[in-house]
Amino acid sequence: MAEDGTQAVSVELDRIGKRFGNAQAVRDLSLAVERGEFFTLLGPSGCGKSTTLRIVAGLLDPDEGAVRFDSRDVTRLPPWERHLGMVFQNYALWPHMTVFDNVAFGLVERRVPGPEVRRRVAEALEKVGLAGMEGRFPSQLSGGQQQRVALARALVVRPRLLLLDEPFSNLDAKLRVQMRAELARLQRELGITTLYVTHDQEEALVLSDRIALLESGRLVQAGSPRELYERPREPFVADFLGGANLLDGVVRRAGSGEAEIQVAGTTVTLPVDGPLAPGARVWVSVRPEHLRLSADAGTGALSGVVRATDYLGWTLQAEVELHNGACVQVRGLDPAVGLQPGERVVLRLDPQRVRVFPQA
Repeated sequence: MAEDGTQAVSVELDRIGKRFGNAQAVRDLSLAVERGEFFTLLGPSGCGKSTTLRIVAGLLDPDEGAVRFDSRDVTRLPPWERHLGMVFQNYALWPHMTVFDNVAFGLVERRVPGPEVRRRVAEALEKVGLAGMEGRFPSQLSGGQQQRVALARALVVRPRLLLLDEPFSNLDAKLRVQMRAELARLQRELGITTLYVTHDQEEALVLSDRIALLESGRLVQAGSPRELYERPREPFVADFLGGANLLDGVVRRAGSGEAEIQVAGTTVTLPVDGPLAPGARVWVSVRPEHLRLSADAGTGALSGVVRATDYLGWTLQAEVELHNGACVQVRGLDPAVGLQPGERVVLRLDPQRVRVFPQA
């Protein structure tokens, strides 16, 4: 329950489908968002996440399926009867209105008495750190301040559900980090069920209780940030969330819970989730931070040549071309090592942190 006594709402999407002409934007999508949960729709551009958010908001009607709030079917209910707040990517502030009037708009439309409007607007602006700016116009505010006004406008109506569509994408990197920290604090403090749309994997990992990763309108995997990052079910999940290296491999021997796999000129024994036949082709997924430099070029080592390095001050990243021509990214290297392009290196992976996927 929110701190003001407003009951947060649960959200259920039941086999939602949406087409635009011949394009299937969302297909057979089912999700359940719990009360008070911070739930993120993550995926590349065009995957259907914003379309899904607009269906939840009532701004679009689905072609198939149902939307339920607390088990009540709201599929055909108009947005103004869903008791939600929404923050858009472009802020959508009225330029001719002051900060006060922008934030108060929803309350005025609901015919809230004047004294209560003033009290709640002041409270909302205090929460987002904009107290004292009531008389300014949007053109007199920075991008971050405008985004806070948009957030205050959404919160002031005390919604049961907060929807955010890439709200920080127009901000610079430092301000994005600050704003998402403030959003996380407010969401925890208020206890509002929140549905968040982003293509930024770091944002999703930092903010979310759970994440649904979408691709081409379909749900690929849903779960906690740790589950998706450490236990991806498909190569797409491993690659999109953290940029895993996907290496072509061949099963040489398979046993119970593990397999001997030839990959990039060496043979490694790796844990596997299901049965694999000898000769089967697989993808060996290893994250850049799980590759380490080694002095031992024996069994299980990956040999290669450094092609490029990125010095980031606190760490070093490298691109290494393996002897079979495949390139891998390596993160978390000690800058003091001083790797140079053209240098030969040996890499080792942690078998317990590698995922193996059958090739389609």
